[in-house]
Amino acid sequence: MKNRIEYLTEKKLIGKHIEMSFIENKTFQLWKGFMPKRRYIRNSVDSNLYSLEVFPDGHFDNFDPNNIFQKWAAVEVIDFEHIPAEMETLIIPSGLYAVFIHKGPQTEGHKTYHSIFVEWLPNSEYTVDNRPHFAVMDEKYKKDDPDSEEEIWIPIKNKI
Repeated sequence: MKNRIEYLTEKKLIGKHIEMSFIENKTFQLWKGFMPKRRYIRNSVDSNLYSLEVFPDGHFDNFDPNNIFQKWAAVEVIDFEHIPAEMETLIIPSGLYAVFIHKGPQTEGHKTYHSIFVEWLPNSEYTVDNRPHFAVMDEKYKKDDPDSEEEIWIPIKNKI
């Protein structure tokens, strides 16, 4: 599986979040609530969309798809000077990430994640770090189109 290792500098995001589990997936509901209000974010860095997961400590130690985590829909901003009503802020701290490209419809994203966590990660020199996981959707992202592309960023640290 092709990937690159990248050091990410801190990012500031404005968006919305929802509490959910992998079993009770509320991603559609989250984005449906975020997209109409996105235009009120005035200081975006670019037009990219960020889909993030903020997992509690130990989430992957004894993985259970019923465990609750935060799912975010957001955009990167220059600063937090203007935060629209009903929006929240999130900072992605600096750190090391493994970056993968998911090619294909959004509905097949689980296959890419499976390859990352079942094949690539256990055979790498890294383990998951406790920072947000996220996908960056730029102009190549076309949701259910077979030619769609998005970047998947997994926080990593060297195995001890």
